[in-house]
Amino acid sequence: MILSIIAVIFTFGVVIFIHEFGHFLVCKLSGIAVENFSFGFGKELFGFTKKETRYSLRAVPLGGYVKPKGEDIEEHKGESDEYFSKPWYIRLAVVWAGPAMNYLLAFVVFFFVISFVGRPVITDKPVIGSIAEDFPADKAGLKENDRIISINGVKMETWTQMSSLIHSSPQKEITLEYERSGVVSSVKITPVKSPSDSAKGIVGIAPATEYVPVGIGKAVLMSAHQCWYWTAFTVESLAKSIYRMEKPDVSGPIGIVTIVSKAARSGASDFFFLLGLISIAVGFFNLLPIPLLDGGHSILYIFEGLTRKRLTVQIMKYVNSAGIALLLGIFLFATYNDIKRIYEAHFAKPKSEAVSKEGK
Repeated sequence: MILSIIAVIFTFGVVIFIHEFGHFLVCKLSGIAVENFSFGFGKELFGFTKKETRYSLRAVPLGGYVKPKGEDIEEHKGESDEYFSKPWYIRLAVVWAGPAMNYLLAFVVFFFVISFVGRPVITDKPVIGSIAEDFPADKAGLKENDRIISINGVKMETWTQMSSLIHSSPQKEITLEYERSGVVSSVKITPVKSPSDSAKGIVGIAPATEYVPVGIGKAVLMSAHQCWYWTAFTVESLAKSIYRMEKPDVSGPIGIVTIVSKAARSGASDFFFLLGLISIAVGFFNLLPIPLLDGGHSILYIFEGLTRKRLTVQIMKYVNSAGIALLLGIFLFATYNDIKRIYEAHFAKPKSEAVSKEGK
């Protein structure tokens, strides 16, 4: 429990703080005065003032925030060091700096994980690497790292041999013998039809992964590829959901906390890799053209640059109101998805136990 709490605080704290640090850094470099730069939220625990900036550590260590001078257009007085006194392209650089720092953090994290742990390679050993919830293998009680010895009395030498036999047995009961911690057991499992191919049987397992050492150059390329791959995957998933008019599968704070807790318990490499993924997700989400987010501000500033018309208080009021409503809707939708997953998982366990008892 304590490990999970520390992991969640560390993840949210680092990912959000580094995002705000990007905004802070470009503000300082471009001559925009920063009134407040804080790690955490809530009551100030410790702080000091240097020049015009108040640096502080606050009670809730979940991220941070930066407040440039004159950031609120209603408070803009026209002074040269204010946010809205700067040209549109300077403000554009400020808002893009946050997501850019998230991607930089993800790249650095991926680089160190790949450098120290190695490149993941899927093995052909008949050893279970992961199990999908509510599939036959999960309901039968199989666990990660179980070694499959035989299926229907046929000795299993490779994962390829094992998966081929399972794929050829949709909705046909098979007897699977496995070894766990030196103890050999057997269980009867009925593969279900694959959603993508009804002629193929699946039980919801994936092969184990081993790590192969790589050089620094390869680690750099692989880290950059991870940043690109997960961004492209997110764009493709969102595009498919919109095109097919399907409900997107998104996680909110509850879901993210659950995932971080699991990763922290599974090992340092898994945890830090997840931290990199979350940093990419935060960076990408902030680039979306939604009012109040960095992407929404970007659209406004680019529009200002193209039309050569300054933004007005009235425009910002309308845009911010729309942004609040939209972000609240996304938050509620994501939280609903999280609660639904927990509810379904809670009632799936008694159901799978009942199926297991009937099989006995």
